[in-house]
Amino acid sequence: MAVAAPHQTARTTATTPRAVGIWLLVCCAMIFAMAVIGAITRLTESGLSIMEWAPLAGSLPPLSQAEWQRLFELYRTIPEYQEINRGMSLAEFKEIFWWEWVHRLWGRLIGVVFLLPFLWFWLSGRLPRGLAPYLWLAFGLGALQGFMGWFMVASGFAERTDVSQYRLAMHLGLALVIYSYLFWLALGLLRPAEQGKADVAIAPPPSRARLIGFCVLLALTILAGAFVAGLNAGLTYNTFPLMDGDIVPAGYGELSPWPLNFFENIAAVQFNHRLLAIATLVAAALLWAWSRQAALGRGLRRAYDRVAVVALAQVGLGIWTLLAVVPVWLGALHQAGAIVLLTAALDTLHRYRTAKHPS
Repeated sequence: MAVAAPHQTARTTATTPRAVGIWLLVCCAMIFAMAVIGAITRLTESGLSIMEWAPLAGSLPPLSQAEWQRLFELYRTIPEYQEINRGMSLAEFKEIFWWEWVHRLWGRLIGVVFLLPFLWFWLSGRLPRGLAPYLWLAFGLGALQGFMGWFMVASGFAERTDVSQYRLAMHLGLALVIYSYLFWLALGLLRPAEQGKADVAIAPPPSRARLIGFCVLLALTILAGAFVAGLNAGLTYNTFPLMDGDIVPAGYGELSPWPLNFFENIAAVQFNHRLLAIATLVAAALLWAWSRQAALGRGLRRAYDRVAVVALAQVGLGIWTLLAVVPVWLGALHQAGAIVLLTAALDTLHRYRTAKHPS
């Protein structure tokens, strides 16, 4: 989306678009951190430790021993405690509680850091013309994400010992949509059209289509990773490149109806994520090789370099995480790497925004 020039009023300065862009990048950084905190929350099995959704009152942690005990008693009623953590002490409960509490608190802070500056920019007339509706949409998506988080957590309170992998994928997917949306808006404010023209040179339109295809493939790979996390599929088949001696693991298609294997079969879910990750790396390498031959500006050429390097590092992180049987720090780093790769791909794609192609 191309952001229009700022509305010229007495209160609007030439630096306003840059200030708004920097503020949006701060929001993106907070969403990035939120995704990493969420990965740690998932990897430490902390997500079901808070069984109440209190958007305002929940901002404060338990302030008395009685309140700690009350929350612990609530946790002891769900299947995760009864089937997996039976006998857990209050001190052990606090360890998982704090990760979930920090995760929720950080989400609230993102809302504050987004809404208050937005209102100030908007009411003071400092927003670029036409940008307000896009930011209200972003705020609505953020509110929906808060509900989606609770919708995900609630799936683990009744018959499951964990949250639904479907809802986990929806929660992560929406987070990445919001992140990508705000990042794209920020780039439109921080990278003027005149600056972008020299970056693109005379690259033909099909080059942009290739990059869009790469972004779609990357999105599918990340969502496949959410299903791996939701099923704890990374804790099995901890060999590479074979899966316990097989190229395609035994039992790949054992569920019926067959499409369920893509979402509920641990062997199939891990294999599919591996396959998509390798395909993403190959696609990044092909894009890089093409960029060496294409008529591109230096900035865009370097952007393709970054995509290729980060893709290689991310696949390496994924293999390391798998072989190490998913330690928390490596699992969180792997999720962070996925967002870094997404960021690099979006930055590269945005450099085509102002391209002037030969007819």
